[in-house]
Amino acid sequence: MAADIVLAGISHKTAPIEIRERLAFGAAELPRALAALRERFGGGVVLSTCNRTEIYVAGRDGAVRGADLLAFLEEAKGVPVFEHADRFYIHHEAEAVRHLCRVAAGIDSMVLGEAQILGQVREAFLAAHRHGALDRTLSRLFHTAVAAGKRARNQTGIARYAVSVSSAGVSLARQVLGDLASSTVLVVSAGEAGKLAARALAGSGVSRVLVTNRSYARAVQVAEDLGGEPVRFQRLAWAMAQADMVITATGADHYLFSPAFVAEAMGSRGDRPLLLIDLAVPRDVDPAVRDLPGVRLFDIDDLQAVSEANLREREREARKAEAIVQEEADRFLGWWRAQAAVPTIAALRGRAEAVRRAELAKTFRRMPDLTEEQRQRIDALTAAIVKKLLHNPIALLKGAEADSPYVDAVRTLFRLDDEPPRDGP
Repeated sequence: MAADIVLAGISHKTAPIEIRERLAFGAAELPRALAALRERFGGGVVLSTCNRTEIYVAGRDGAVRGADLLAFLEEAKGVPVFEHADRFYIHHEAEAVRHLCRVAAGIDSMVLGEAQILGQVREAFLAAHRHGALDRTLSRLFHTAVAAGKRARNQTGIARYAVSVSSAGVSLARQVLGDLASSTVLVVSAGEAGKLAARALAGSGVSRVLVTNRSYARAVQVAEDLGGEPVRFQRLAWAMAQADMVITATGADHYLFSPAFVAEAMGSRGDRPLLLIDLAVPRDVDPAVRDLPGVRLFDIDDLQAVSEANLREREREARKAEAIVQEEADRFLGWWRAQAAVPTIAALRGRAEAVRRAELAKTFRRMPDLTEEQRQRIDALTAAIVKKLLHNPIALLKGAEADSPYVDAVRTLFRLDDEPPRDGP
């Protein structure tokens, strides 16, 4: 029987950041989570990004339910998941396959067609592989999703019209500050999201880019790459006083910017306003900072509005990407459904071959004067007849749904669970 594919997830479409950030898995948490999935379900994949946390498992014979994955999340994160059960989506089999392919293609993203998600899907797959949490079904599924994502980007314009979360923050900065040519930006963290934001800002013509990170060596490395200036993390308040905007995207599990800290930094800025763009999940900036005079704070959910630009073009390209997603999903589902019939197909072929060889043995004993050439011709003839007779039943089995009654029917009709015939007198 093919494995049952089960997905439980939460995303920007179903829950606000206040809930999502409590369920996000940091890099340090993944090994333990994947080990727990392996122990409890035999394997699994965790896809955790700024906008979603999803758990994929391939169980057997209905042994894994969506509620089991929610219970896993509750234990792994120490969050009362079932109090927010209405925020989660549970998908099985074909729905789960299509969902993951849409995610990889950027169709399900907050910013339609954003480029980062394909790499995040690939990294989730690689992390599960590194920690021994992949089985054959999940490996094939994630290979399919990555292929769908690549094709969507190469064969449609969905990426051409897309805006990544990081560059959407840059667009938001332009809306608030106007021309960025005389602006100074401070990037807190040199992780992937922070680096992408810094690169986008450097390309937008800002006059100065400051980069800080808890690891000063990392800040130096990224600053050199961008033509910016590294700043020691201990001088964060000073750097904020220099900046017109701050983009923060760390992996911290607590607020880095409290109202008191930001208020202190504002005290040395005079009347200059400060724009804070928080790309982190969990958030880096306490939401209460919004109440400070002269401060504009936007978190990742606020970027939704930015994605409205060029929406018509992106949606047109997304329809082309949907066709690619469906094609890749159908290809996977054809393979997956066939897995349920593989043992039966093998048994059917084995039974037919056993019958053929038994009857050939009887015939050859009754016709001892046959030459070796004649024996070979009869052997080839009977093999061709069996192959033609089995062609339609096997084709039907390969194309059947995972829960099709054909498998049981074939096993019964051909008595595949009985002892096979043996050569005999």
